Amino acid sequence: MKLVTAYIKPERLNAVKQELYKRDIFKMSVTNALGCGQQKGYHESYRGVDVEVNLLKKVRIDIAVNDNFVAQTVEALIAGARTGQIGDGKIFVTNLEECIRIRTGENGTEAIG
Repeated sequence: MKLVTAYIKPERLNAVKQELYKRDIFKMSVTNALGCGQQKGYHESYRGVDVEVNLLKKVRIDIAVNDNFVAQTVEALIAGARTGQIGDGKIFVTNLEECIRIRTGENGTEAIG
């Protein structure tokens, strides 16, 4: 079992969801996040004062998958999120030690679904 975590641009969320749905991946958690990477933010003028905005809006997507779904999950995230510009995001794949479905008490690969 793996936990696939992706940080993407908010405007790419619908495209990513559509790519996941095409690959029969429907279960995910989505959270708003702030962060910066290679972009290093930008400057804007607010009420005549120059303001440096270095934490940009991102969306975090967490998807717990069985091992046989990892490759297609990553492919879907890349296909939906890639624009070719700096700031497209990052994908992290980590081992998931345990998963327990609260409703039924199932655990392991059966709980992920």
